[in-house]
Parts: sequence; structure tokens; C-alpha cells
Amino acid sequence: MTEQDGGSTPRPGPIRVWWLAIRPKTLWAAFVPVVVGTAIAFDDGVGHWPAALLALTGALAIQIGTNLINDYSDFHRGADTADRKGPTRVTQSGLISPGTVLFGTAVAFTIALGSGAYLIARGGIPILAIGALSILSGILYTAGPKPLGYIGLGDLFVLLFFGPVAVAGTHYVQSLTLSWTAVAAGLGPGLMAVALLSVNNLRDIEEDLVAGKRTLAVRFGPRFARWEYVACVVGAALVPVVLYLSSGSHAWSMLAGGMLVFAAPVLRRVLGGVDGVELNPLLGLTGRLSVIYSLVFSLTWLI
Repeated sequence: MTEQDGGSTPRPGPIRVWWLAIRPKTLWAAFVPVVVGTAIAFDDGVGHWPAALLALTGALAIQIGTNLINDYSDFHRGADTADRKGPTRVTQSGLISPGTVLFGTAVAFTIALGSGAYLIARGGIPILAIGALSILSGILYTAGPKPLGYIGLGDLFVLLFFGPVAVAGTHYVQSLTLSWTAVAAGLGPGLMAVALLSVNNLRDIEEDLVAGKRTLAVRFGPRFARWEYVACVVGAALVPVVLYLSSGSHAWSMLAGGMLVFAAPVLRRVLGGVDGVELNPLLGLTGRLSVIYSLVFSLTWLI
């Protein structure tokens, strides 16, 4: 038996425990930019399915590894406690030992390296650099002497590595050329990933303040975090509009901005003062918005 959410509940089985550990609701942030980058590559006539699938494998593995090292590090730094408002964290709750979580982290990053071997052979030094920086940033997000997430740089890291870097990198491993269109289009997925992070940081603002985790929500307050979320979602919706106005092509991709119709209830709840555990459902909703955005953008880009 284990104490979770204020009551005694049966201990989950090993599959369920590891499912909790990898944080499935966050994996869309790794999936979305690969889809967008692949759509742009195929529209350019340079799509390459083996490279795309391996890029997706590597992106998911890096996200999982980052989640696991985050679970481990936040517990040891005191950011995750029994009073946390978010979903169960396996290290803090004692569901998985710290050593086993670290082993899982190593396995995830090893899978990322394995999938990246072919991509490095295909794309050379640029892909090696992107892969190495992605893994290093995933580790340093909550680990090391000055973790990115603890000094307010988490939002910038997420914007870059789940946005332009991931989208343009996915395009590059297929085309072997840098596409500035892919770089610009990557701002959409990147902004949606930051929106997801801003909800998480808004929910955890009190615990992070006590633990010395100086996220932007802690530095500038909950009002900033709420408007950051709105700005990111609206900004993502405007990306395809700007791409069309600057190029005069792919007008149908502006339909991705229609995500705002589905986002409106979520935006109202965020601005309406929803707080604490009531923010947890918005994580899943934001992930779904990101998927809707990326799929509509990718499909219409190919028209």
C-alpha cells in the first residue's frame, strides 16, 4: 500500500508505475514538432520516412529521459513533496527507487543515442550537435549546479528545443539542408510547449517558491503565468498566418489558427483564476490543443 492524494490506495503495478514516470501527457510536445517538420519536408519533395521515424523515436526517448531525470532531481532538491498538487511523481512517492529512476533515464537516453546513430551517419555533425545539445539540455533542465528550470530559463529551453530546433532538425535529417521555413514554423509547436510548461509552473508556484525553483511564474507571479499561457496559444495560432503573409503560399495552413475556437474555454479558465489541482486537467487539454494544431497545420501544408 502507498499513501497518495491523501488516502490509502493499492500500489500500482509496474507497468502503471512506469507509465506515471514517463508522464505521457507531456510526450505530445516531442511528437508535434516531428510531425510538422516531416510535413514541410514532404511538401518540399525531400521527405524520408526512415529518418522521420527515427527522429520521432529519438525525440520521444529524449522527452522520457528528461521527465525521469526531472522526477529524480526535483525530489532531491525538495521541489516535489507529499504536498504537491500535480500528478504523482514516482521518486517522491516511493513507487520507484531513485537509483532505478536514474537507470531508466540512462536507458531512455541510450535509446535516443541508438536511434540517432543512423541520423548522425546521414546528417553528420549538425545532427550530432543537435542530439548532444538536446540530451545535455534535458539533463541540465533540473540537474547540475544551476538547473535551467530553477533559474528561469526553462521557458526559453522549451521554446527552442521543442520548436525551431526540433522542427528544423526533423526537416534537416530528411533534406540534409537547413530550411528557414521549418525554423519559423517551429515557433508554433515551441509556443504550445511553453504553454504546457506555464500551466505546470502556475500550479506549482507555491512549492517552487519554497524549494528555491525560480521559474518565471515564481519570479513574476501568477498573473504573468496566466498571460504567458494566453500569449503562447494565440502566438502559435498566428504563426501560420505570418508564414502565409510572408510567402504568399500555403494559405490553407492558416486553418491551424482555428485551434483558438477549441482553446477559448481553456483560455477563459486560465484567466478566470483556476488554481492548484484544478489546473491539472488543463495540462491534458493543452496537449490535445497542440496535437490539433500540428495535425491541421501539417495536413493543410501538404495541400
